[in-house]
Amino acid sequence: MLFPKKVKFRKWHTGRENPKKVTPETRGITLAFGSYGLKALGYARMTSNQIEAARKVMARYATKSGKVWVRIFPDRPFTVKPAEVKMGKGKGDPVGFVFPVYAGRMLFEIDGVDEAVAKEALRKAGTKLPVKTRIVSRAILG
Repeated sequence: MLFPKKVKFRKWHTGRENPKKVTPETRGITLAFGSYGLKALGYARMTSNQIEAARKVMARYATKSGKVWVRIFPDRPFTVKPAEVKMGKGKGDPVGFVFPVYAGRMLFEIDGVDEAVAKEALRKAGTKLPVKTRIVSRAILG
């Protein structure tokens, strides 16, 4: 699973953004490495487990000839309070890391395989994620 080697702060502020009012992403929105990519169409906080599950299914489907790039990295810690704890009593303990994904962000890229294999690998990866996705490809000039 992905997580930072070292963090400056163990706990972050919660961040009370309304996902319905969130503006689209401006960084990481184009294909940079591969020929095909998986783009997010909405807002979600992706956990490191979800990212790893999608990466594994893509790598398995792409076999040895394909190369997979993960364009996101979970560096935001999230906390959970134990069960049956009353309100107050402080903030919970850190349990994992998430990456806040906004609409338009490129999540994964793949290259080295033919179009049908790439699209099927990206489709399977998209089913593991908590956000609606779209498969995009490079415009071939010719």
